[in-house]
Amino acid sequence: MFNALGEYFLLMFQVFRKPDKRKIFRKQLFFEFQNLGIDSLGIVAIISAFTGGIVAIQTAYNIDSPLIPLTMVGFTTRQSLILEFSPTIISLILAGKVGSRIASEIGTMRITEQIDALKIMGVNTANYLIFPKIAASMLINPILIIFSIVVGLFGGWLACVVTGLVTSQDYILGIRYWFEGYTVFYALIKTVVFAFIIASVSGYQGYFTKGGALDVGRSSTKAVVYSSILIIIFDLILTQMLLT
Repeated sequence: MFNALGEYFLLMFQVFRKPDKRKIFRKQLFFEFQNLGIDSLGIVAIISAFTGGIVAIQTAYNIDSPLIPLTMVGFTTRQSLILEFSPTIISLILAGKVGSRIASEIGTMRITEQIDALKIMGVNTANYLIFPKIAASMLINPILIIFSIVVGLFGGWLACVVTGLVTSQDYILGIRYWFEGYTVFYALIKTVVFAFIIASVSGYQGYFTKGGALDVGRSSTKAVVYSSILIIIFDLILTQMLLT
């Protein structure tokens, strides 16, 4: 474990060195925006919409007392999406989709000796391969999370209107009541930390891949597992720090 931690921190030291050529870095950055962010919009939208609808229906179903206003459905859906579902669950999904992609891409370059060839050419391979992915993830993931929140709230509204459990007016009033902008700030802080974890851990696993094609698969699996575990751990730590 200590050996792995040492390798990780030494790798991050190389990653965050000044890029050799800023023009190439900018080109890689926009390329990673497409691969790691825009390509994930579909799965984020589908999962967020259905989850928002599920949360809204379950909340309405569990309101048995006439003393509890139906506006609580919108309020609960909003709080669930902002505080936990969008920043944490979507990040776990991205760890599976994006993390495995990063690890397999870099791992394949390692076993095919492309990384060694770049080193011979004098390229800082850690910075060239991993830094654009970390930067792109930390910049694009908050946008994905905001998108997830909006789509989830729309999914909850649509579910309420279609099922007739809650009127559109009550649902929208519940979304607007007792809103605190700090909750969105909290969600975005978590998202940035999770994005760094996903990209850096997956990059590390791919960079130190040894063996053949089967080992690339193992590195991808490790990247997803370790990223998911760290996301849950840091979710607890950040919640304790920011909400208490």
